[in-house]
Amino acid sequence: MTTFGKLLCTAFAFLLMALTPSGPALAQTPAATSETTGTKRILVVVSSHDTKGEGQVAGFWFPELTHPVEVYHQAGFEVDIASPRGGLPPFDGFDLKDPVSQWFWTNPAYRGKLGDTLKLSDVDPARYDAIQLTGGHGPMWDFADNPELQRIVAEIYQAGGVVGAVCHGPAGLLNVRLSSGESLIAGRKLTGFTNEEEVAREYDRLVPFELETALRDNGAIFEEAPIFENRVVVDGRLITGQNPASAHAFGQAVTAAVAGTES
Repeated sequence: MTTFGKLLCTAFAFLLMALTPSGPALAQTPAATSETTGTKRILVVVSSHDTKGEGQVAGFWFPELTHPVEVYHQAGFEVDIASPRGGLPPFDGFDLKDPVSQWFWTNPAYRGKLGDTLKLSDVDPARYDAIQLTGGHGPMWDFADNPELQRIVAEIYQAGGVVGAVCHGPAGLLNVRLSSGESLIAGRKLTGFTNEEEVAREYDRLVPFELETALRDNGAIFEEAPIFENRVVVDGRLITGQNPASAHAFGQAVTAAVAGTES
């Protein structure tokens, strides 16, 4: 992690400790599955990568965590948050004028989970009914070709679970192989942050590859709305959202799919 990233995470860590009354007692200790409790569980994965370009914050995009989590919460689902490195992840798009992000930030349980994310290598996929790969630019570095993430995604999907990814989150779907050897996304309809959207924000000069192009090259049938407009694509138990504007509708689609797996 860069010096900039360490300073950023340290600042947020102090803020988390100041605002979280119970401190470590709120850390995630997932000890049950939906089979034993009857409650559906969602694993939300965020990036640990802190920068893009020269000193610009990467990490995950805050509303792409908070808006789906609010939908899961209202549905009565249990939510755990994980990241490649564990601990406090870096994030961008933090704005408490957004009422949903404010709700998340002032909820001690969720804030505690964000402050101490599970490390991917410690995650047991069997505990979860669905996985969400959260966007932001960080995933372009630490979701793509991440063997631990690929394992978790494949195991949850093969167990009948739902796989969701929003914005740059689909970078974690590249090269995911099922036990049969087939690609998870080849021939499947999906979406994600488009090349045109990347260029519009001048991030095309910063990212290591073009997500839309990579998804197409891996055989996915890429669908898109006009830039920065909501688009959610549902292909069975594979659910994707195009951009931040899609976060709420994406969460609704994942919730509906998880509820539909109960039978």
